[in-house]
Amino acid sequence: MKIIVVGCGKIGTTIVGTLNQEGHDVTAIDISESVLQNISDLYDVQTLVGNGADYDTLIEAGVEDCRLFLAVTPSDETNILCCFLARRMGAHHTVARTESMDTNGRELQFIKQQMNISMFLNPSQLVAAEFLNMLNLPTGVRADYFARRSFEMIEFKLRDEWELDGLTLIEMRKRYKGKYLVVAVGRGEEAYVPDGFFRLRSGDRITLNASPAEATRLLSELGYREISSHNVMILGGSKTAQHLSNMLLDIGSNVKIIEENRERCRQLCELVPDAAIICGDGARGELLNEEGLGSMDAFVALTGMDEENILMAIYAGSQNVNKTLAKVDRSEFADLAAKLGLDGQVEPKRLVSDLVVRYARAIENAVGNNVETLYKLMNGKVEALEFNVRSGFKQNGVALRNLNGTLKSNILIGGIVRGNERIIPGPNDSMKVGDRVIVVSSGHTLYDLSDIFIKER
Repeated sequence: MKIIVVGCGKIGTTIVGTLNQEGHDVTAIDISESVLQNISDLYDVQTLVGNGADYDTLIEAGVEDCRLFLAVTPSDETNILCCFLARRMGAHHTVARTESMDTNGRELQFIKQQMNISMFLNPSQLVAAEFLNMLNLPTGVRADYFARRSFEMIEFKLRDEWELDGLTLIEMRKRYKGKYLVVAVGRGEEAYVPDGFFRLRSGDRITLNASPAEATRLLSELGYREISSHNVMILGGSKTAQHLSNMLLDIGSNVKIIEENRERCRQLCELVPDAAIICGDGARGELLNEEGLGSMDAFVALTGMDEENILMAIYAGSQNVNKTLAKVDRSEFADLAAKLGLDGQVEPKRLVSDLVVRYARAIENAVGNNVETLYKLMNGKVEALEFNVRSGFKQNGVALRNLNGTLKSNILIGGIVRGNERIIPGPNDSMKVGDRVIVVSSGHTLYDLSDIFIKER
């Protein structure tokens, strides 16, 4: 599929790389020749030095044959203009990055309608929502949601005291009964889509799928206790911090933001009036202690420096803060943060690129928008996707036990939603037209539910 990406900063470069790995025909546009040279060194894509809002540049890029056009420069206005021009010049779908406007606000909805823009991306809002999700879960647990929150896919580490080392997943189900399904296991650098005979090891990270109520019950049985996030300290007064603060205040939490820049502090006092804004250097442990760090339920580091975020989150943990989270832009630092004991970290560029991949796969499917949801699990080694079962589905009503031998390797049917019914699939269950089906996959690129089957020769 022909895709054009305008703006090749951290987020744009990650999008270009991910789409290139997906096998798309990608053209990257940026005003910086050195930035594009770096992309050419990393990926097999076309590059074009120029302004994405320039008519001649878009013509040279082949916009008239473009299926998906993305404008992700730092300027909202530039991105909207790029998308408007691209749409008028023949691009089928356009996506604009916006930072200063709420993607659900009336202003952007008006612009979207008038300029025929397909979708807006607000990285700050996406990151804030991900942190809110983490803050609402027990320490050491992360979750993704499917089928309008009918299913919760939770990931956590196996502890020694659970005595699951060496047990198969079938044996685990006998010890911890319930309606859940282990869909992925991470061990060291490897990731697996397991069957019932897979043997667990202490220290494994497992991902299981269950209804929210069942997931809560299982976590409680395993010994996870609910951690309140009533008092939250945020380091850094970025736009992400602004969004997260408003989200936390909406659910009744107390928020304290530490920001060094005085002008930004004044802005935050107006934008987040119910939060406590402290103007000072948050990299100084004594300041954090003076502001009550030890009495906080959670600490979230959101400065523009990965090193500072990681180190101060570690410091907060040493002061007995129950949950420590950090924004990390560099993938190698994200891996390091996990090894150093942080309770969670978020990579903004990865969140955005995953959303773009989901959208690209949806429009790649000739039938239409079949990929409802897509999440990367186990550091991107495993994917979990949600599909609609449409009329014409050849395996409609066929029991899963009769699909053995027809499914590709490393494919697992992780959940089925049928009306108001949530189904953790067993051998006698089937996929039917109208269902929402969760598929877990490793080593495959899936655009449609039919892609999970071995092609007939």
